[in-house]
Amino acid sequence: MSYEPLGQGLWYFLTSFVGTLGFAILLHAPKRAWLPASLIGAMTYTLYWSLKQLSLDDAASMFLAALFGSLLAQFCARKMRMIATIFLLLSVVALVPGLGLYRCMEQLGHQQYALGAQTGILTMAGILMMALGIGVGSFLFKLVVSGTKKIMPGGKQK
Repeated sequence: MSYEPLGQGLWYFLTSFVGTLGFAILLHAPKRAWLPASLIGAMTYTLYWSLKQLSLDDAASMFLAALFGSLLAQFCARKMRMIATIFLLLSVVALVPGLGLYRCMEQLGHQQYALGAQTGILTMAGILMMALGIGVGSFLFKLVVSGTKKIMPGGKQK
């Protein structure tokens, strides 16, 4: 089956939206967070896919998509007056490289150690880039939001 890039991108957007929505329901996220969190998750995965289509490295695509999702999640949490963890978790759930981890274990189980190690290292690099993207996004958002407030030693604001 072949898709045009626009049709395939729309397909990935819709499936990641539904997947994120299902995960929000599974985690008992507040109902008013379902739609915005699912939209953020869908946009995050679609950005990741789009960057991959532009031949960007997998780890770099993962980092940039997680950074984008983190910034949107922080913004949405502020606007909706909810904790950011809800939106942060749901913004990247579609990015989690579960298939890479499965393939790594499958290859190791079939005694293809070199291939399993290579797949595992690439998957772990993606996970690391996802964590870095979330962290950098949260840091940048906090830096911009705190803006002109001076932060004293010990975390107190002046």
